Amino acid sequence: MPKHFENSAWQDLSLTAEERAERLLQAMTLAEKVAQLGSRWAGNDMAENERPAEEQLNVAPLQDVFAAGGSASLEEASKHGLGHLTRVWGSVPLSVEEGTAEVIRQHRVVLDGSRLGVPALVHEECLTGFTAYGATVYPTALAWGATFDPGLVERMAAAIGRDMAAAGVHQGLSPVLDVVRDYRWGRVEETLGEDPYLVGMLGSAYVRGLQSAGVIATLKHFAGYSASRAGRNHGPVSIGRRELLDIILPTFELAISTAGAGSVMSSYSDLDGLPASADPWLFTQVLREEWGFTGTVVSDYWAVPFLAKMHRVAASADAAGAMALAAGTDVELPDAIGFGAGLIERVESGEISEELVDRAARRILLQKVQLGLLDPDWTPEGSVKPVELDSAGNRALALEVAERSIVLLDAGTSLPLDRLAPRKIAVVGPCASDPRTLMGCYAFPNHVLPRYPELGLGISVPSLLDALGNELEGVELVHEHGSAVLGDDRSGFAAAVDAARDADVVIACVGDLSGLFGEGSSGEGCDAEDLRLPGVQDALLAALFDTGTPVVVVVVSGRPYALGEIAGRAAGLVQAFMPGQEGAAAIAGVLSGRVVPGGKLPVQIPRQVGGQPGTYLQPPLGSVESAGISGLEAVPLFPFGYGASYTTFEVSDLRLDTAEIATDGEFTASVRVRNTGSRAGDEVVQLYLHDVVAQVARPLKLLTGFARVSLEPGAAVEIAFRVHADRFAYSGSDLRRIVEAGDIEVLVGTSSADLPCRATVRVTGETRAVGHDRTMVTPVEVLTAGQAS
Repeated sequence: MPKHFENSAWQDLSLTAEERAERLLQAMTLAEKVAQLGSRWAGNDMAENERPAEEQLNVAPLQDVFAAGGSASLEEASKHGLGHLTRVWGSVPLSVEEGTAEVIRQHRVVLDGSRLGVPALVHEECLTGFTAYGATVYPTALAWGATFDPGLVERMAAAIGRDMAAAGVHQGLSPVLDVVRDYRWGRVEETLGEDPYLVGMLGSAYVRGLQSAGVIATLKHFAGYSASRAGRNHGPVSIGRRELLDIILPTFELAISTAGAGSVMSSYSDLDGLPASADPWLFTQVLREEWGFTGTVVSDYWAVPFLAKMHRVAASADAAGAMALAAGTDVELPDAIGFGAGLIERVESGEISEELVDRAARRILLQKVQLGLLDPDWTPEGSVKPVELDSAGNRALALEVAERSIVLLDAGTSLPLDRLAPRKIAVVGPCASDPRTLMGCYAFPNHVLPRYPELGLGISVPSLLDALGNELEGVELVHEHGSAVLGDDRSGFAAAVDAARDADVVIACVGDLSGLFGEGSSGEGCDAEDLRLPGVQDALLAALFDTGTPVVVVVVSGRPYALGEIAGRAAGLVQAFMPGQEGAAAIAGVLSGRVVPGGKLPVQIPRQVGGQPGTYLQPPLGSVESAGISGLEAVPLFPFGYGASYTTFEVSDLRLDTAEIATDGEFTASVRVRNTGSRAGDEVVQLYLHDVVAQVARPLKLLTGFARVSLEPGAAVEIAFRVHADRFAYSGSDLRRIVEAGDIEVLVGTSSADLPCRATVRVTGETRAVGHDRTMVTPVEVLTAGQAS
């Protein structure tokens, strides 16, 4: 470290973090302050230089256009310092030794080449685990949603965070808190589902886990990205302010309020014509002034120059930088294009205030103090530790998440397989033998390794065929591919049909292969025209059904597909939302009967391929209550929150501790859940609320609390939900968030459509406006029978 950096005032540990950051800020020139707002993706240069141009595959939007940040070297880009180092691990395949050395090398360039020697912050992707070569691939976020288990998600995120911290990473670009609005959108697999409370609770759990390891979590994408027209990536968002306030923003607000998320990432999208990155209402008024957020706002990759090149609300990249800074963006990722020399010139000319630069620089310097980067004993070499990125503990946790995420849609006549004792099984379908189909688009094997086909997957990922071989001893397995995920090649149908005719049962594994920007059927930039299975997989299933052999259908996908024509013919139906590296073993366990499934749908399964919108959050006019108004079927095949089991449960005896509360009061709703079957299993008890009469059209029901419980046969527990009146709050006719008098229906059951327990609470008193300090969580207590009495 440069000598002039030693014993500097900002290293004085007796000062508060805020005082240390301010001391450093005051010591900086304008160029040094602006440098803290920038970043450099040196790994992108490595990726571009290693492969011929015709073999390049973008891993970020318009990477080929903005590659290399204007061709500035890391040395040149960091001559005044640097805010972030971008994806040191996640750009090219590096061993642990190589990755560690590269982290140290890049830090040394920044430290030794700048006057003050302020370390840069290292960020990486972590949407399905640490996106690095040889790291464990966990299930996708949509699979986390299917667990309905915040504690498990928190444990998983803590494990991811520990690996990242050991690798010298300071910030993770996850979780995605976008609420699904259109299943055709390619990034559905990255989300936690279609309900804001489920997304907010599980996203907050992820934040707590990641940040417990000392890695800053980044909430994305702020805001409205998932509500694009026709589910098209980067499409314009024609969203009303009320939908934004009541459906889109609460997930972010909850993660900030209850989990202390340290960073927020801007969305690429525009909201009614105004790009999010240029919207001071979003990033200053709402995020900072109303919610009290004190962390950093980072741009999505190249979202700042997008203001000029794609949105065309700025005349140049420099103008875009000034616009984004004024709106509230603090750090430009992955390279400094708008936050560069042009920004300095605009400050020096008086066009924009230096206070805006100070505001952003102060925030990132504070985070560097809090992370220990400005401590006297910090060194690049000391920032990394030995780490096993795919440890046995990681894989065990990945298996646990996968097992708890598998959703049994219908046991049919053939599941579990242990009751049939088949001697010969035909395993068919494009997802049966390709382990890549188990992983999302931000898993390193799907995200980066397509550039390096000679390296394989970098980790051991058994296919479903492999897992069934391990699971079903003494059973003959015959495999036929049948078809690819994409394309119209039916040449494999005949062999698949022959194998099916000669088997006792068929396991047909169909679904998605995740990729990027049109290179897959799911993933970023892989949007769907409709909700039929990709390629010719529907036709393959029809041919298999026609054989007369029982066909168990396993859908491994990143979005829900319309299964109306399939469900009626399948001998069993299972949904897995890209369950990750250990996902095949989890699916095989459910098929055999060793694992009793307990996952629940975080999105609905449509009947018809054109059934949009799919979300259950419909007002009466757009719901099943309006049957006959449209020729399209409004009832989903399987509703939000649904999931079957190999045992049975009964939810009963709803009791409210009061029938009337004030607009600032609360009540407790208690129900009894009993395992009435013959096997131990899990049930997710769900509480929904319905505002009977409101100022504006409201969804017929909203998930307001849930609890996943494990019960032995015959065992029962009582579940108590403590519901504050704030949980009924919504944006009224004047867009103020209010709680008003009236009747609230309380609905409890095991899915959004199976709600046998119903009661009504009368709310009385004056209409009350509520803000960020409102109660946003419904506490749940699980009581034994003795406690309950």
